[in-house]
Amino acid sequence: MNYMTTDTLLALLSLKKVANLGDNSIKKLIREVGSAEGVLEEKPKNLLKIDGIGTVKIKDLHNPSHRHAAENELKFIENNNIRCQVYDQPGYPEKLKHCIDSPVVLFSSGNIDLTNRKLISIVGTRKVTRYGVKFCEELIATLAPLDPVIVSGFAYGVDITAQCAAVKHNLQTVGCLAHGLNQIYPKTHKKYVAQIEENGGFFTDFWSTDTFDRKNFLSRNRIIAGLSEATIVIESADKGGSLVTAELANSYNRDVFAVPGRANDPLSKGCNMLIKTNRAHMLTSAADLIYMLNWELDQKQQPVQKKLFIELNEEEKKIHDFLTSQGKELLDVIALQCQIPTFRAASVLLNMELKGVIKPLPGKLFEVV
Repeated sequence: MNYMTTDTLLALLSLKKVANLGDNSIKKLIREVGSAEGVLEEKPKNLLKIDGIGTVKIKDLHNPSHRHAAENELKFIENNNIRCQVYDQPGYPEKLKHCIDSPVVLFSSGNIDLTNRKLISIVGTRKVTRYGVKFCEELIATLAPLDPVIVSGFAYGVDITAQCAAVKHNLQTVGCLAHGLNQIYPKTHKKYVAQIEENGGFFTDFWSTDTFDRKNFLSRNRIIAGLSEATIVIESADKGGSLVTAELANSYNRDVFAVPGRANDPLSKGCNMLIKTNRAHMLTSAADLIYMLNWELDQKQQPVQKKLFIELNEEEKKIHDFLTSQGKELLDVIALQCQIPTFRAASVLLNMELKGVIKPLPGKLFEVV
């Protein structure tokens, strides 16, 4: 499809009501037949010739109640200024469209604009500790000059901490919901809706008629993982939705990061396990993320003036003193002369770059500002 008409949207919504037809199967049918409208008009015997499409999947296909439900949902969409983004249409989130199980139709509210943006998903326990809150807030504050979009699930704990921190730093943030856009869960988070929609908004593939169910969170998590180039887990027990999101991100071949914690801390077991089993990179600072994702600060994002009295840790002081005396130097030489492992030196240099005390030069050189 090169464009979407009302008839096309109604056909897609009708297909979504078919009991045993999932997003992947709907895409397969449309690919083989040519259009959503065509699928509904095609004879069942021809649809059954398509690989992976059996009687169980299409037995409910021509139920007239599906069209009626689709028309009612379309009225809700139009009356509430909700945007519909279709998987093969312009405007559909770029990274999400490459996920095999991405929603055929994605509903959104607010002012979401993901064009040419850096997206990261931040998830974690609902019972976040002070350590988790502090790490999350500092991470987003440090990343703010890069203007990333912060994606999360709008739940208690890490989710709402990340999204409020994004709002505080004027970053776009997207909440992925496990219910229709006619409600908010948890209800106590209604107070955040307006400020999130002002610069960002909400995504869901659930309808206004869908009954809220905790099982919806698992379906919601595929959108959180699929939207972003990286998923960050900040505190998680050894079981939970955050680990599911991390597994989904890995299955989509996206980077996963986890914040390490004490070995005996119940809310760090999940993160430690992800790191230990090589299913997540260890994340100890924003510099780790920037380095692994190969993000770069361009000139307009550099501090205009070097701040006075910037606090440097021991490794940063060592590198600063070395570059001050030697001038510009290569990363490998800096690591060797300062007796710091290369991977660690790269992380320290990125932290110093964010603080505005050094700047990178062509050829992997660095010098003091």
